Amino acid sequence: MTDTEQPAEPAEAAEAAEAARLPYTVLSVERDSHVATLWLDRPEKRNAMGMPFFAELPEAMAELGRDRDVRAIVISARGPHFSVGLDLTALADVGGSRNGGDGSSAPAPSPAEVARRTHADVLRLQAAISSAAECPKPVIAAVHGYCIGGGVDLITSCDIRVCSADAIFSVRETRMAMVADIGSLARLPLVLPLGQVAELVYTGKDIDAERAEKIGLVNHVFEDAESALAGARALAAEIAANSPLAVEGAKAVLSQGYRSQVELAQRFVAAWNAGQLRSHDLTEAVTAFFERRSPDFQGR
Repeated sequence: MTDTEQPAEPAEAAEAAEAARLPYTVLSVERDSHVATLWLDRPEKRNAMGMPFFAELPEAMAELGRDRDVRAIVISARGPHFSVGLDLTALADVGGSRNGGDGSSAPAPSPAEVARRTHADVLRLQAAISSAAECPKPVIAAVHGYCIGGGVDLITSCDIRVCSADAIFSVRETRMAMVADIGSLARLPLVLPLGQVAELVYTGKDIDAERAEKIGLVNHVFEDAESALAGARALAAEIAANSPLAVEGAKAVLSQGYRSQVELAQRFVAAWNAGQLRSHDLTEAVTAFFERRSPDFQGR
């Protein structure tokens, strides 16, 4: 601070903090010295990921990536759960097949047009999740409660993962007649042995924090959500104490080795799902979910 600068008044600081949050509706950001905490901030919906999330996440990551005062980022969540994954209302919008895709009374698009739109939408969702991996600053996920589907996509895009003892992880898409397509299948093989990935993905089973630590999905397990957040912030502060040039350089070098592998897998699954996201089984899975019954899959 120079001689001509004056510390902000408390009211001014509060206004500045609120202004920093204004662009976001389902996220919020806190800064403490060189560590930023990016909050998933839709607790009333258990941080389900709708279209606002996919619009705001890359904006927030870009903003924090440009901030020279931020040297490490923690992603955590408000409420009892990290995220229950993709909001099913968002899934209905992928491909824009209903009423011309814009809510109008225009004729429904052709199957080829739906496939084209679906492919573009999946690539856009992938890019949003990848913004954590593409951020030049190290990103640490602090998980508690449910971390399902899209939640796993997000944390595997982070550099480091920690969790609370109550955390539950699930790559649940196969149970919803889907192929996970926005990150998990591309990045989990970089984190876990392939056999562990196959078991998680093919069964869609839930695993607890102890199992997640044992197989290497998370680095540390803490007693509760508060201590997991504190642990993640302490780790972020430890990273932030090092040369930011060296840390960012190390992340760039580490990511270079697998970036092309991730991009190839992402493009492949986007093309695959362009023709699969309107299947009978997926419709049945969503219907059964809302009707609270077991789905009757027919493989078509």
